[in-house]
Amino acid sequence: MRIIIGLAILILGSTGGEIAITHGMKSVGEPARLRPRAVLLFLGCAVRNGWFWTGIPLMALSFYALLVLLSWEPISLVIPASALSYVVGTFGAKFILGEDVSAARWAGVIFVCIGVALVAAG
Repeated sequence: MRIIIGLAILILGSTGGEIAITHGMKSVGEPARLRPRAVLLFLGCAVRNGWFWTGIPLMALSFYALLVLLSWEPISLVIPASALSYVVGTFGAKFILGEDVSAARWAGVIFVCIGVALVAAG
């Protein structure tokens, strides 16, 4: 049970953090030019964005969960199981960020699920 909870924290933390940071960065935009002043202005806008600061602790929690899981289970299980974050991320992109997800990407999600099931069974 602790493995399932650890994986849930890892997957939801990393995906939630990535979605929050993506949302924040889309609202900030991109630097007009890759010159030092433009990049510093861009970074200044990014660190003043609340979504950015929501994502950072979620990703830190996810990293901590990864470390704990690696101390409990072999890496050959933990890393493939963490690939379920691609599944959760695709759903988050579709339903939270409103992205258009193609049929090919949904097929990829299905293949990831099959791969994780095979690793867990093995």
